[in-house]
Amino acid sequence: MVQIEQLAARKPAVSVAELLQGFYPSPRFGQVSFASYRPDPAQPSQSGAVKALEHFATGVGSDSGGGLFKKLFAKKSDSRAGIYLDGGFGVGKTHLLASLWHATPGPKAFGTFVEYTNLVGALSFRKTVDALSGYKLVCIDEFELDDPGDTVLMSRLMRELADAGVRLAATSNTLPGALGEGRFAAVDFQREIQVLADQFDVVRIDGEDFRHRGLPAAPAPMKTEDLKHRMHAEFDGQTVAVDDFRTLVDHLAGVHPSRYRQLIDGIDGVVWRNVETITEQAVALRFVVLADRLYDKDVPILASGVPFDKIFTEDMMAGGYMKKYYRAVSRLTALAREGQNHEPS
Repeated sequence: MVQIEQLAARKPAVSVAELLQGFYPSPRFGQVSFASYRPDPAQPSQSGAVKALEHFATGVGSDSGGGLFKKLFAKKSDSRAGIYLDGGFGVGKTHLLASLWHATPGPKAFGTFVEYTNLVGALSFRKTVDALSGYKLVCIDEFELDDPGDTVLMSRLMRELADAGVRLAATSNTLPGALGEGRFAAVDFQREIQVLADQFDVVRIDGEDFRHRGLPAAPAPMKTEDLKHRMHAEFDGQTVAVDDFRTLVDHLAGVHPSRYRQLIDGIDGVVWRNVETITEQAVALRFVVLADRLYDKDVPILASGVPFDKIFTEDMMAGGYMKKYYRAVSRLTALAREGQNHEPS
């Protein structure tokens, strides 16, 4: 028997306390370590990144904190408050960031960029600074600036946390000095972007998306009439969310992205009927967040309709948010391979 639910029928409510308690690596990265990372021998920057992070970890919590007075009068350090992993999709940046989190003492926080901006929205900027200033380490995964407001917000947040002695670690597909390019008039906010860049030492990680190394292309979508039988065969005894794709996408507009983790809580698999290309940018960006949360929890997908490499328009895949969309396609493809072909994602 399969327990069937609908994501489109769920309306999760999340308290501020639950938001604060949720800043830790997802189950997918709950047990990772530097030792479990498998660097590509053809990409020496990957093993170099491991060494850089191991060294960075030794400095987390090793002093009594920072503060403006110490920052002004203490002996200048050769290193900055943060370390920034710059690399393409699927080279293991999140694995390494989570490994750093596991290797360091607390209190500490681990979350995606959007989760930190959502936290500010829930608590206010000052309360967020107060809450995180007592932490030894703050990890920010998938660092991207999508609008001017986020640029100013994260510039201030990172500066104040660094002044408080908090060590920072981030991952992104974009160098910190180039954040915001192609999304808005980044030149008008160059000061804020530079403040962000000044907080980090950059570690470049080269390599091919590991989800594509030696693996076949995305499986062809299933026929809608075959989904029910396949669902019962694949998810016997489990809980599956079955939705018409358009209904689900419309529902996401009424659920804040900070609640997407709770939206899929307890779901072992998803079945989407009649997947179609998303044509509106705001809708697509919300769906990217859902794809990330599904990947975090390793939720396999069975789907009919268009293949996942066609889920966003060609203009989107070539536009200012292209890196977000490529990451989402990569992750959805991996989950579809897991659901249909039993290939690990």
